[in-house]
Amino acid sequence: MKMLNLKNILVAGATVALMSGCQSTKLGDVTGSKTGDAALLGAAGGAVAGQVIGGDTKATLIGAAVGAGLGAAVGHSKDKE
Repeated sequence: MKMLNLKNILVAGATVALMSGCQSTKLGDVTGSKTGDAALLGAAGGAVAGQVIGGDTKATLIGAAVGAGLGAAVGHSKDKE
């Protein structure tokens, strides 16, 4: 397993800080549905996690895909409520 180095931690931190400005205050504000918003937030979080854990583009893309899928599933269940 790859050790986390300072560069990866700083990149992940900067990414989270920049993305937090794009986050809406309520689910449903950005795309009009909770599914879309949750998928967007899940993809962002998954991409950051993938980069920190794997440290390469492949891990980032896998993290984004998994995060988007999980986020969409959670958002869809919130839309049904």
